[in-house]
Amino acid sequence: MYNIKTVLFIVFLIHQVKAQQDFTIAFGSCNKSSVENIFWDDVLALKPNLWIWGGDVIYADTKNMSKMKKDYAQQHKQKGYKEITDKIPVLGTWDDHDYGKNDAGTEYSMKKESQQLFLDFLKVSKTDKRRKREGVYHSKTYNTDEGSVKVILLDTRYHRTKLTKDNTVSHKKYIPNKFNEGTILGKKQWKWLETELNNSKANFTVIMSSIQVLSSQHRFEKWANFPHETIKLFQLLKTSKVKNAIILSGDRHISEFSKTIIEGMNYPIIDFTSSGLTHSYRKFEKEENKYRDGNVVFLKSFGVLHFNFNEKKVSFQMRGNGNSILQEIEQVYP
Repeated sequence: MYNIKTVLFIVFLIHQVKAQQDFTIAFGSCNKSSVENIFWDDVLALKPNLWIWGGDVIYADTKNMSKMKKDYAQQHKQKGYKEITDKIPVLGTWDDHDYGKNDAGTEYSMKKESQQLFLDFLKVSKTDKRRKREGVYHSKTYNTDEGSVKVILLDTRYHRTKLTKDNTVSHKKYIPNKFNEGTILGKKQWKWLETELNNSKANFTVIMSSIQVLSSQHRFEKWANFPHETIKLFQLLKTSKVKNAIILSGDRHISEFSKTIIEGMNYPIIDFTSSGLTHSYRKFEKEENKYRDGNVVFLKSFGVLHFNFNEKKVSFQMRGNGNSILQEIEQVYP
């Protein structure tokens, strides 16, 4: 029989474990439905409160909606994924390959049809406002006894206007548009986002972007290709006085942490890129990112955020097979 000291110690340990993670989010992107995803058992073992798709749920790249539907059906049958959807709430946004075309934006002709298939995949109700909305952007707040997390899912495809290709000798893929030329989110989504941030009372606000927001020096798709949109987002984060905003992204087939201070804000903005789930950029050598915190991880991985409401702390983890922690940072918020 346990004595009183042992009982108190056990209670203390239970409290410490609970305090370390009041709410947990797992997320990932770049997932080929035809390739085994080795992480579903690891995600299940973590027992997160939420799984977020960060885009490229499948690699359809087609205008053939029958093919796209089959790809989603194949993903539902992927070993371990059904158990994910049975046991863990799932949210998500898309990126280009599940949208329907590589690097595509508003010009993709089947976007209305592909939107319905994406929402079908997420098992979104036929009466949900996303069914009639132009774009898959969405938000949901998760309340616990300790605190709350608001998740905002952006659509960086449906309204995104033309990119500027690089035709110089440097052979970059894309270069920034002229200032005030084009948009990522479109007018309606920007207005919606402003309302969502202004009305947020959550302890933490997690914004899923699909493409990177902070990393600005690589040659691929990124918010920096629309510099005025990046400035607008930063300004909105500041003027809305939203509490403890965190950005998640994918797309790149690498994982990295980026961090910056926005003038006038009392906490840093972290952009946690986690990509990819079934394939990664194994030939990665180097890439400039003035905001990078830590190192680039180019192994297959998924992302985890542990929220501690009492200590106002978030642990950001890149996790590999077997739930190995490949890289981790912690941030204490005001």
